[in-house]
Amino acid sequence: MRRPAPQPSSSVARVPGFRPLLAMSALGFSGYALLLPAAPLWAVHGGAGEGGAGLVNAVLMLATVLTQTTVPWLLRRVGWRLTMTAGVVLLGAPSLLFMATDQLGWLLGLSAVRGMGFAVLTVCGSSAVAALVDGPRHGRAIGLYGLSIAFPQLVLVPSAAWIAETLDFRVVFALGALPVLAVPFAVLLGRCLDGDAARAGRPVDDGGPGRGRVLLALVMPSLVLLAVTTPGGALLTFAPQFAGGAGAAVAGLLGFTAATALSRWGVGGLADRFGPRVFLAPLLAFCAAGLGVCAGAIADGGPRPVLLVLGMTMVGVSYGSLQNLTLVAAFAAVPARQHSTASAVWNIGFDAGTGLGSLVVGFIAAGTSFSVGLLTTAVVCVVAAVAVVLTRPSR
Repeated sequence: MRRPAPQPSSSVARVPGFRPLLAMSALGFSGYALLLPAAPLWAVHGGAGEGGAGLVNAVLMLATVLTQTTVPWLLRRVGWRLTMTAGVVLLGAPSLLFMATDQLGWLLGLSAVRGMGFAVLTVCGSSAVAALVDGPRHGRAIGLYGLSIAFPQLVLVPSAAWIAETLDFRVVFALGALPVLAVPFAVLLGRCLDGDAARAGRPVDDGGPGRGRVLLALVMPSLVLLAVTTPGGALLTFAPQFAGGAGAAVAGLLGFTAATALSRWGVGGLADRFGPRVFLAPLLAFCAAGLGVCAGAIADGGPRPVLLVLGMTMVGVSYGSLQNLTLVAAFAAVPARQHSTASAVWNIGFDAGTGLGSLVVGFIAAGTSFSVGLLTTAVVCVVAAVAVVLTRPSR
């Protein structure tokens, strides 16, 4: 039989396996966060334009999305321990090879390999939350897990460009290998989860009938997530370029990542108490408003740092909150045996949005301006908010 679910009164952090999950996720996302703004800058250093710089993160996310579709199958075939160990190595080790070249073709190839590792980390991380913690506490568990991946971004995303330009790109690339240090934690977590699966006498995700209904149930949370991560990916990728200076870029990214971390953690209790759906449309509208502030801050004659920081912080509130809420909604929409499928679909929405933001806004900016690119993503958020309202289930 499966082990009894922890009592709701116990601390989520005390659940066996949860602390190794937090450590693995923090180290893995540290490497991801450092290269997210630095790798496109390294491409520009090698002669690439805005479109080429945007391709670096777009390829990273394309490889991530393609690999995420296979992670539930990998978990069934080889188990948690081997899958997660391979993932953190693939994410971290290629960072060291960035030191060897700044030519776009090589950077795209290395980004693709890192994307494969990132796919494993993201799907396994959120799946592990659902596997370790009982459903009534998913919001709080996802909030704590989200804090472990958002805090590295809070510290490292704003400072990555500064480290690269003030110290050396090689410092960033050396630190980008931090996910490799997560191997011991991946082994510990994998041992716990593989043991649970063996005791339960069933695979992680049985891939059984009703897959079409499962995927249909996941459409709305995935589309909401896609709508908010598209502008999020654009801000993370291009803030060093449109902010007009290192100080403004650091301040804007700090506001964005701090708001993301705190809101993703703080909204967890509200999700458990009221359910996630009531918050979706208002947060999408708030994100669109923040993007409008950002677009105004960088339009017509150069950036206005105070407005830019305000707008990016507003977007960060929606970006972080909706990550938690849509994942809670995804897990609630499917049977427990298919949580790894829900995790894969949710992560595909997240990373497809990040890649689209990098690619689409980069090419719009190359033809017009970054301001127009951000306004385009604001329209996407408004359309998604209207769709949520119109598809509200009857009571």
